Amino acid sequence: MLEHARFIVAVLARRFRSRAVVELENLALRHQLHVLRRQRPGRLRLFTIDRVLWVWLYRLWLRCLDTMVLVRPATVVQWHRKGFRLFWRWRSRIDGRQWNREVRDLIRQMSSANPLWGAPRIHGELLKLGIEISRATVAKYMVRRRGTPSQTWRSFLRNQAAGIAAIDMFIVASVSFPLLYVMVIFGPRSQEEDCAI
Repeated sequence: MLEHARFIVAVLARRFRSRAVVELENLALRHQLHVLRRQRPGRLRLFTIDRVLWVWLYRLWLRCLDTMVLVRPATVVQWHRKGFRLFWRWRSRIDGRQWNREVRDLIRQMSSANPLWGAPRIHGELLKLGIEISRATVAKYMVRRRGTPSQTWRSFLRNQAAGIAAIDMFIVASVSFPLLYVMVIFGPRSQEEDCAI
């Protein structure tokens, strides 16, 4: 009785499915029949076009795995993932070839002329020029530097010492107990003082 109820529910569910789903299911089942008809006795032999068709069906309609009889659904998913990896490996190889010597030289020239610019800034400037390239590729071709690109604290003080003034304020208790407020200002030395020393 339970099997009859399932059959009736399946028939009713098929009546309400969209036409595209029915056609995709029909295509999957017919292709499997075609593969079975062309086989000789022995192991099932699949061609690349068979795999491509089933992966394409899987991308369009995920429920096609329910109609697969010749191969396991996990195998179709595995083919899909393998195709995805192959596509991106091919795509990255093409992108690697596209960036010719001129673009690489431009990246190196921009990074050496502007030592404070990082890969995001150079990437943005290249996009403004109409060169579509990834940020990782820009970082790959940038000039490698040793040390920090900005000046150190010591070199900053050496360069800016002429314009730096130091101010300090403190309180001194005197002998007669009134508080004395002291402010000390050390200004930059003039060039004549440097020469006198």
